[in-house]
Amino acid sequence: MQKYPDYNFVQKCLRRIEAQLDWGTSQSWHNDVFLELSERIQNKTNVLLSPTTLKRVWGKVDYKSAPSISTLNTLAQFAGFVNWRDFKNSIPQKKESWLARTITPNLGIIITSAAIMTLIFISFYSMIGSNSSPASAIDYSQVSFSSHPIAKGLPNSVVFNFDVSTLKTDSLYIQQYWDPNRTIKINTDQKQATGIYYFPGYFRAKLLADGKRIKGHDLFITSEGWLGTLDYKPLPKYLLDQQITKGSLSFPESILNEIRAREQPLVSSYHYVGNFGNISGDNFSLATRVRSIYNEKWAVCQYLRLFVLGTKGAFVIPFSIPGCASDLGLMLNDVYVNGKEHDLSALGSDFTTYRDINLNVENKKVTIRIDDKIVYSKKYNESIGNFVGLRYKFLGAGEVAHVRIYEDNKKSLFFEENFDQP
Repeated sequence: MQKYPDYNFVQKCLRRIEAQLDWGTSQSWHNDVFLELSERIQNKTNVLLSPTTLKRVWGKVDYKSAPSISTLNTLAQFAGFVNWRDFKNSIPQKKESWLARTITPNLGIIITSAAIMTLIFISFYSMIGSNSSPASAIDYSQVSFSSHPIAKGLPNSVVFNFDVSTLKTDSLYIQQYWDPNRTIKINTDQKQATGIYYFPGYFRAKLLADGKRIKGHDLFITSEGWLGTLDYKPLPKYLLDQQITKGSLSFPESILNEIRAREQPLVSSYHYVGNFGNISGDNFSLATRVRSIYNEKWAVCQYLRLFVLGTKGAFVIPFSIPGCASDLGLMLNDVYVNGKEHDLSALGSDFTTYRDINLNVENKKVTIRIDDKIVYSKKYNESIGNFVGLRYKFLGAGEVAHVRIYEDNKKSLFFEENFDQP
């Protein structure tokens, strides 16, 4: 990545953020990490920085321009400062030493001399090194790594089976999914370890040696029907299928009272994750009807996010009342649209009454309708793989009246749920 004038300051700010998050080195961060970071930054600063913007700043995406001042101000605020200027002023400025003033005018001569000495050293090393035998490479083909869930439902413990006896290292970990903190320390004498998963989904487990990924595999945690959660941290509260599917997908009155009593924002979710076979996530249609049933205090914006989950990626389709559209962020797998930088007001509607939402995906082009009116359409590039499930997230609480999913642009109905309605 090309260095810009404030590059060194930006790196100091990023290191400070990494230290505060304590998610491990950013070298191991993947797409989901930046999605989580985007949400955390928005929660703290009320500014949405898209995962794409964050990946550019962290150097994960080649980008030649410097971050905008609004991006820098937001990062500084997330790091605990008033703005970017305040952060820069907090960094002590070193005065140029006498030695630096002496060396700088003669820098060209010094560099030339160093280059000549380097060539001499390389030539000498080549002569004496040709007779020595090279170090043997590590054969990772002798390493095995697999897993299986212990039970059905959530939370769910998973047994990892492995053979790492050929490795000569004491830095061995299993990373359960994208979060580098969700790791399990193992040693070369072990054959098994267990981990726990709190939400259903399609995960990628990794075996790490000296911080390097040497093995990985997909891990599928299904919801076993519809699952409701109150997304407390670190452990959610679960409601099973029979508790939330009576006439509509909704929480019982006792849970709604619990949500209303909260002084701090709380997200509630409905999950359906399962094996749908070889249904392409790049060619399908979804018809659903939803409404918000708590829109007071911290839930006044009626935020709703619809997740479409695939084996290789996901969509996140956000909705709110029109006045809160600036805080929306749309994700179509590898394509991100920030409501601060683009007009997403068409995704705004009053969800206190039921709204019909239709999602049509055809050849990696997503078209979104509200009450049969097209409100947004955009293409993405990278496939999300096969369709594996849905997730509804409400700030507060909401209801789902029905769900219908069709393969190949409404040619074949492969999933329908009316929640026992007549």
